[in-house]
Amino acid sequence: MKAFVLTGLMAGFFLSASAQPIAPRAAWVKTTANTAILQEAPAETVGMSTARLQRMDAVINDYIARKRQAGVAVLVARNGKIVYHKAYGQDDIRAKTPLKRDAIFRIASQTKAIASIGLMMLFEEGKFLLDDPISKYIPAFKNPKVLDKFNEKDTTYTTVPAKREITIRQLLTHTSGISYPSIGTKEAVAIYAKNKIPSGIGTPEGTLADAMNRLAALPLIHQPGERWSYGLSVDVVGYLIEVLSGQSLDQYLRTRLFEPLGMNDTYFYLPAQKQSRLTKVYTEDSTKTVQPLPSLNGISADYPKVAGTYFSGGAGLSSTLYDYAIFLQMMLNRGEYDGKRFLSPTTVRLITSNQIGDLNEGADKFGLGFSITSERSAARLPVSAGAYNWGGFFGTTYWVDPKEGIVALLYTQKVPNSFGDLNDKFKVLVYQAIMQMQAK
Repeated sequence: MKAFVLTGLMAGFFLSASAQPIAPRAAWVKTTANTAILQEAPAETVGMSTARLQRMDAVINDYIARKRQAGVAVLVARNGKIVYHKAYGQDDIRAKTPLKRDAIFRIASQTKAIASIGLMMLFEEGKFLLDDPISKYIPAFKNPKVLDKFNEKDTTYTTVPAKREITIRQLLTHTSGISYPSIGTKEAVAIYAKNKIPSGIGTPEGTLADAMNRLAALPLIHQPGERWSYGLSVDVVGYLIEVLSGQSLDQYLRTRLFEPLGMNDTYFYLPAQKQSRLTKVYTEDSTKTVQPLPSLNGISADYPKVAGTYFSGGAGLSSTLYDYAIFLQMMLNRGEYDGKRFLSPTTVRLITSNQIGDLNEGADKFGLGFSITSERSAARLPVSAGAYNWGGFFGTTYWVDPKEGIVALLYTQKVPNSFGDLNDKFKVLVYQAIMQMQAK
């Protein structure tokens, strides 16, 4: 959700573990030896510099001192070793409580990658093919229609028949023609509001089955497969998981991913004993100074604390830096973590390959649930071509760089945010700390 990915960081410093020289990249990729749990280790054991990583302290603390952010959190890992994990600033600027490394953040659209991987696990079980029409499994999506004319005064519209059915691949790549409430096209925002289609953020009532079946009757904003457009496609993916697995999305992700991976702080709705760790959300005033944000468009910032029944595959989860790093490390390990196999390496290759052909997502390409860094983007910043990434509405962002063995996350909780340049500075600060590049 790049236009809405703000800035963020978090962490605490560490050092430990046994020294281990970097293996040549080819050997490391073939053996995928990093299947143990993520553990902190000196940066020097994986070809990075502790002193250079510490350069980010001054940069991040400057954003906090100038009241551009309340708190920032970061986690950087290389070859399965956490080399920087730190929290800066405050969680609550009024109570003056510090942000902690184990704070729970609203990760919003970072939910999308998790739901996409959940669906691809069912793909490996032969439950569907990527180019199957979704109407094969959710009949309400049969014979989709595309918006033709729209009357802004009364939100009436006309449609034309879609040239083709929406496929599962198009859901995973955001080429389905399905838009978004609140942040989609003006036509979709109006139509979805009139039909009470939830965004997935702070919408705990109802069920995916009801909302997605109602969404199916509404017009697409373009012909399926003809453009890249951000929308509720992965909420449909979440419902497809429910149909194919016979479980709620919450139950499926918990039993198939969260519990086996050890993602013990990742939830759609937080249990009572963990709610005190939920971070505060901030906004900015007319001078761009950080201010508390008690609600967003009438939605309480404490929405993860309610007992909800709506499990949004596109935006519903809250999590920690460490939990999400586990998920990303599993992907970097080509589908394996802590001795458990979640996906085949061949499926990970498929997921992280360009799936949109000559279409573009900004300057980049898109795989099955992730944005894929292009050569053009890799020439602008030091992130390698082929790295994959995404982020969340409240200011969380991440990327995985298979070429350099990097998993990196930067979290804040601020919307809107005028200082998104911190995201790019963070990338520079991570890569300038690499002293040894992975062998090719």
